[in-house]
Amino acid sequence: MTGIVVCHGSPVVRERLVSAAQGITALAPARFAASGEELLVLARRQPPTIVLLDAHLPGTGPVEAIRRLRLMNVGAVIVMLAQPGDEIALDRAITLGARGFLAPDVGRAELAAVAAHVLSTPLSPQALARTVRADVPGPNDPLRRVLTDGVAVPELTKRELEVLSGMSHGRSNAQIGADLYLSEDTVKTHARRLFRKLSASDRAQAVAIGLRRGLIL
Repeated sequence: MTGIVVCHGSPVVRERLVSAAQGITALAPARFAASGEELLVLARRQPPTIVLLDAHLPGTGPVEAIRRLRLMNVGAVIVMLAQPGDEIALDRAITLGARGFLAPDVGRAELAAVAAHVLSTPLSPQALARTVRADVPGPNDPLRRVLTDGVAVPELTKRELEVLSGMSHGRSNAQIGADLYLSEDTVKTHARRLFRKLSASDRAQAVAIGLRRGLIL
């Protein structure tokens, strides 16, 4: 398996993400598909390592696309491209083995960090199915802010760092709680706080920011 396939209904999103992936060695070659059918054709020719999949994919839809990839025994890591409010589609995709999700406007640096993390921490299908996102602040939350290079690294508490580290190893909230002797609700509280501090919209983005800023290894 090699490279990345961006499967999205929008040509603008496809072209931007393929362009962002170019130059990232771990993601070469970067290809795109406009539908589930095109994705399956590409996967048969050259199975990808990572698939970025539109949560609102036209035609067969994302759930059917994932199911067919699994039937083909394509072991690609599937990351959904989704926005807040796509919880139903994401829940079904994660049940079928999707690793997590990113916003469609993910940048090159974050894409590289997520790729490095995903490729270095393979999970079993059972573990993949348990990898779900925690509750996150909404887009209008006043505590949300944009992190850019050069901005001071946010200060996380010891517990928040431990929770972030657990996320980086694919642990669910319940598993992190068991590791730290905390309730699942307490882990979710720490997760919400670290998401706000990092201005992250989901687990994958929080881990990517944490890796990029040296908060976790």
